[in-house]
Amino acid sequence: MDIFLASLPILTLIILMGVFKMPGDRSSVITLIVTALVAAFGFSFPAIDISFSFLYGMGKALFPILFIILMAIYSYNVLLQTGKIDVLREQFSNLAADRSVQVLLITWGFGGLLEGMAGFGTAVAIPAAILISLGYKPVFSALVSLLANSVPTAFGAVGVPVIVLSQETGLPLQHLSVSVVIQLSALMILIPMVITFLTDSSGKALWKNLTLSILVGIVSLVVQYVSARYIGAETPAILGAIASIAVIIGAGKFIDRKKPRSKSHLSAKETLSAWSVYGLILVLVLITSPLIPAVRNALSSVCVTTFPFVIQGHAKPLTIQWLTQGGILLFLGSFLGGLIQGASVGSLFTCLSRTVVQMWRTAVTVICLVGFSTIMELSGMTPVLAIALATATGSLYPLFAPAIGALGTFLTGSDTSANIMFGKLQASVGTQIGVSPDWLAAANTAGATGGKIISPQSIAIATSACNDQGREGAILKRALPYALAYVIITGLAVYIFA
Repeated sequence: MDIFLASLPILTLIILMGVFKMPGDRSSVITLIVTALVAAFGFSFPAIDISFSFLYGMGKALFPILFIILMAIYSYNVLLQTGKIDVLREQFSNLAADRSVQVLLITWGFGGLLEGMAGFGTAVAIPAAILISLGYKPVFSALVSLLANSVPTAFGAVGVPVIVLSQETGLPLQHLSVSVVIQLSALMILIPMVITFLTDSSGKALWKNLTLSILVGIVSLVVQYVSARYIGAETPAILGAIASIAVIIGAGKFIDRKKPRSKSHLSAKETLSAWSVYGLILVLVLITSPLIPAVRNALSSVCVTTFPFVIQGHAKPLTIQWLTQGGILLFLGSFLGGLIQGASVGSLFTCLSRTVVQMWRTAVTVICLVGFSTIMELSGMTPVLAIALATATGSLYPLFAPAIGALGTFLTGSDTSANIMFGKLQASVGTQIGVSPDWLAAANTAGATGGKIISPQSIAIATSACNDQGREGAILKRALPYALAYVIITGLAVYIFA
């Protein structure tokens, strides 16, 4: 009965979004109510703790998730307002006239770079918005952006998920990093392959797509492995994305060598102006990242706000370090870039207010989703599901270990949160069944990257970026088979090499 009750909120959300195709905001509100009732009557979780759990979850939803989503969409809206999106559109078209190359460049290459440096939804929102501007359909743009945002998530936001996993479990960071790369190695080839085939499934594109995917995947794998082994957890996603971008552009020129190419009439000044928003964002993210610890530590100690929450006698402080907050960095890059592009201060603030109005459905969805997942975690529902799966699988546990990580990301929308929730559990089960704790803890992160594909929060970000709110159920239905296959492949890799 405990297992059934614990799974009831998840089943409710899936049925409402996937079967009844109810919009994300309504589905999440109903799921939140169901979760609160189950916590109160099924798990004897006091009403006061339910209330504080929701408020704590709402705080986590606002900072950093919604703040970053808002500013990621704002960065795109600034480009729309200044008209510089036309310049970027022309440049992406010139870099890659072939549709498969173009989509892979924007989602896997540029999106992977955004994930590596910023994370928290930017790698879904910005690529999806750019694809829309290039004329791709909203559901397609959302789907390929979600798929591309899977593998890089393991080392997203400058390696935060794996670093947190190491801190939670006490396991060596390098061993965890290398294990994650090995477990995801096949998917580094398969995900680009799926993206290219979704873009162009014609028979004549078969060998082109295969060759491009294998080439990009192998380069990503080699660079990420070397980075994880010899540099650190902060760099695999970033360096892997940069290497992928170089390979995709090179392959694109070879594929398009016989096609007539229009010459660009853009000056260097126009090009730099068009890229000033994203260029400034990347510079600000790098400067304040763990790659420059002196700067990050200095900024982290200034302008810090802490909200104290006490739930069931345990302190749950919510701390916001404003000067290293991703949303602030996105805002500064977007605002300053907009000024460089010729926009006035007043028009940029007007653009921001329009973006806030555009985001209201997404805000309701994400607040309720993080709220219900926080109630599930603190009331004991989430651990019940994880332990039940571990108990039911026995010696086959490594096969199912990634599914627990995927569950964590599905619920929280964050690989980092999934590692906080289940990292210790995975390591302790590994010790009990005679499997390396490093390997199973890494499996939590590897599986969590698959859960990212169908995380309702990620889907809400995608629909918001595509201005297609209300279609969350349709996107979930399209993405679900890919996410299931992803987790199965990861499970096989973990089990075979355990």
